[in-house]
Amino acid sequence: MNASHMPPLAHKTTPDHFPQWVLYCAAAIMAFSLISVGLVRITGNGPDQKAAAPTMQRSLVFQDHPDGGVRVEDGVTGETLTVLQGEQGFVRGALRALSRERYSRGIGSDAPFDLIARVDGRVTLFDPTTGQRVDLESFGPTNVAEFARFLAMQPESTAAQ
Repeated sequence: MNASHMPPLAHKTTPDHFPQWVLYCAAAIMAFSLISVGLVRITGNGPDQKAAAPTMQRSLVFQDHPDGGVRVEDGVTGETLTVLQGEQGFVRGALRALSRERYSRGIGSDAPFDLIARVDGRVTLFDPTTGQRVDLESFGPTNVAEFARFLAMQPESTAAQ
């Protein structure tokens, strides 16, 4: 095709450079991110922060029953504290999350979990075999109470006396 037969090029109406405001916004976002990460690291308020001192701690073993119940045992004495019947949605859900990690590492269900009440009011379910934890207060006071009751619970044999 002959160059004289080509249509004329459209004139550009936009500037030849990238808009500076976009660069300023990107720089501001990066600066904010770096400052935020720095502050979290300096203050220790990140996800790896040190937990408050425990006020009460108890080792617990949870065993599934064939009838769908869950037996809760004292992890030290092996005595049965209670048998949970019915749905027990939150308790099962929290345990399922920790048990999944155990299963993926080839760890059985016989090792106890640690239920820890802390000075700052938090309650944590901790798996010492995997290092995983569930901060129960994140799920509200009703769900914390589902686990907190195990801290002071007496074994069924002594509770009946």
